[in-house]
Amino acid sequence: MPERALLSVSDKTGLIDLGKALAARGVELISTGGTAQALRDAGLTVRDVSELTGFPEMMDGRVKTLHPMVHGGLLALRADAGHRAAMAEHGIAPIDILVVNLYPFEETVAKGAAPDEVIENIDIGGPAMVRAAAKNHGAVAVVTEAEDYAALITELDANDGATTQAFRTRLAARAYARTAAYDAAVSTWMTDHAGEDVPPRRSVSGQLAQSLRYGENPHQSAAFYRTGDTRPGVASATQLQGKELSYNNINDTDAAFELVAEFDPAASAAVAIIKHANPCGVATGGSLAEAYARAFDCDRTSAFGGIVALNQELDGETAEAIARVFTEVVIAPSVTDAAREVFARKPNLRLLTTGGLPDPAAPGRVWRQVAGGYLIQDRDNGQMNADGLKVVSARAPEPSEISDMLFAWKVAKHVKSNAIVYARDGASVGIGAGQMSRVDSARIAARKAQDMAEVVGLQEAPTRGSVLASDAFFPFADGLQAAIDAGATAVIQPGGSVRDEEVIAAANAAGLAMVFTGMRHFRH
Repeated sequence: MPERALLSVSDKTGLIDLGKALAARGVELISTGGTAQALRDAGLTVRDVSELTGFPEMMDGRVKTLHPMVHGGLLALRADAGHRAAMAEHGIAPIDILVVNLYPFEETVAKGAAPDEVIENIDIGGPAMVRAAAKNHGAVAVVTEAEDYAALITELDANDGATTQAFRTRLAARAYARTAAYDAAVSTWMTDHAGEDVPPRRSVSGQLAQSLRYGENPHQSAAFYRTGDTRPGVASATQLQGKELSYNNINDTDAAFELVAEFDPAASAAVAIIKHANPCGVATGGSLAEAYARAFDCDRTSAFGGIVALNQELDGETAEAIARVFTEVVIAPSVTDAAREVFARKPNLRLLTTGGLPDPAAPGRVWRQVAGGYLIQDRDNGQMNADGLKVVSARAPEPSEISDMLFAWKVAKHVKSNAIVYARDGASVGIGAGQMSRVDSARIAARKAQDMAEVVGLQEAPTRGSVLASDAFFPFADGLQAAIDAGATAVIQPGGSVRDEEVIAAANAAGLAMVFTGMRHFRH
């Protein structure tokens, strides 16, 4: 039966109820600093750790639990005669339950605190006690999350005031996961603080946000974890309605929202429609309803069952338009009451709000697992404006062409390579994604544009008079010829091919304007 519990928590949520429940079961409460005071204020009898150790808390609380009277009580093997003798000789009492949640290091970093404040929130004694108790889970129950307090009390009630080995093992596993995540957060911040881009070791951690029914396919198990990144997006979004998000929903919604965030909401409304992590329509407009209609007309077939992301508050008129098409997820910074009423008629549609847009220029890192390891790189936050363009053709682009080229360039950044985007008047009109050759992407994008011209009743393909963006250079002039055949008048591409002169000559022969960015946007 547990006789003694040590409680030391930064987050006081649920503390008083837990303390009362333990005391009611005859468990002696030992505590530190603010935790002890909170328990006393609630009328509970508490023994200070300083009384247990014979040493006062010192150095502004940096030293209080790092003592044999604490760690001996946590680590002693109850069935070991030598351990029992050492406890008796030194007056060490066993500690049967440890309740610790750590200094709020992650929260301190997230709020942008100064380095000195961040360092003061690196917990030392807490992780040491947690690891000690978890190692000795044959005898000690260790709780590191307030959400597990109720489970601890239920366990005591179900076992006549005791805890089972299975329960303690489960808690120990959670405890080590918590300290591992904590250390990962500290090491990541410290690495960044030191300015070390490629440390010899790097740790990644996450907290379970959602167990998923399956992964990309039904035979694959899956789960969704949050990393603590404060970037607005699907991980931090509030789901207002709809079925539970699936693995593919989460992946595609993230792709959609990152793309639409490329467009400043103060400059224009923007809508991105995503299917299988690739955009099938992107447009700007004087209103969200206009932008949605233009994005939808890029590829109405692929938009069916897609993800819709918006860069402004979703209004009722736009919601009505979206609701006419089967849509899996809609994500926006905010939603009006009128829009919510519209979507209430579509209870399975998942509606997410984020409270803001991610900064497309902000630094960050992305990970990808490979067999036996993982790749890590900076997020592709590369930006381009008119001043960064290098005109390489005989004809300089018109202002309207430059505007469309920059629009298409932003979209191409979010299309799987090889990526080709035709755009006109601030809307995509043809997208070719994920092909093994660039010329195939250019032809597919043009063919899809021609197909949609027939669907919406246009006299000619919308690629006539459009601009084309290519995420990487044209290795041969055949890709450019596909753009010429489609009726494009201007091209934006990185440049850098050994055949650049050949490609430029083909552009000049056709009267196309061409600019180089000097920046590539491969996306695999």
